[in-house]
Amino acid sequence: MQTVDFKGRVALVTGAGSGIGQATALAFARGGAQVVVNDINPAGGAQTLDQIKALGGQAVFLEADVANAEQVESLIAETISAYGQLDFACNNAGMGGVPAKTADCTERDWDRETGVMFKGVWLCMKYEIQQMLRAGGGAIVNIASVAGQVGYEHVSPTLSACKFGVIGLTKTAALEYAKQNIRVNAVCPGTTLSQQIIGVGERIPGLIEAQQALHPMGRLGEPGEIADAVTWLCSAGSTFVTGQTVTVDGGYTAQ
Repeated sequence: MQTVDFKGRVALVTGAGSGIGQATALAFARGGAQVVVNDINPAGGAQTLDQIKALGGQAVFLEADVANAEQVESLIAETISAYGQLDFACNNAGMGGVPAKTADCTERDWDRETGVMFKGVWLCMKYEIQQMLRAGGGAIVNIASVAGQVGYEHVSPTLSACKFGVIGLTKTAALEYAKQNIRVNAVCPGTTLSQQIIGVGERIPGLIEAQQALHPMGRLGEPGEIADAVTWLCSAGSTFVTGQTVTVDGGYTAQ
């Protein structure tokens, strides 16, 4: 767990009700930031809020569906209403997707999954960047995936499609706003030991062990390890870093 100083700063984390998002919200709070916890699951958001307050941190929960433009615009407006500024944003909200091969994926599943994992990232960036331009700068970190760097079979085809797209959006926005003091980067996790993976592992015996074997380190990532990469990309230690993908995958893509 790295030490960062975010006192006097405000961070927004989408999909912060569990997993990587929750760990990232907690990491920002430990660094002294005021945190906006976003999720479509109020129970998960409340749990994250309670954990931040137990640390002595300051946070608010704002429910919003990142696939809905009006809700995202309202999310940013409510962030400013609550804390007066937005310095950092981690666009993490996502979904597991329905496992299917490309030819078997339904249009309904494709539209919903890309709406959250791809359109949702763009919508968040759209309104975050508008606010950061008014404020004179900021840092955005998008959660992509190793599935956005290599093909990734046996999962929903939308996962790779969206995550490749997120990396493209990240690089494009980084170039567009580099001179306006807005840095945009992406973190690409390998398989991470989140509640979702644990739940799937309980239904499919041997899944977690099989995933561990795919990673040269022989284990899955911890949400806090991904959170550390996010907070570093928002910290004073990365002020010359933009348009990059930081891969945190236990060696998966080195093979």
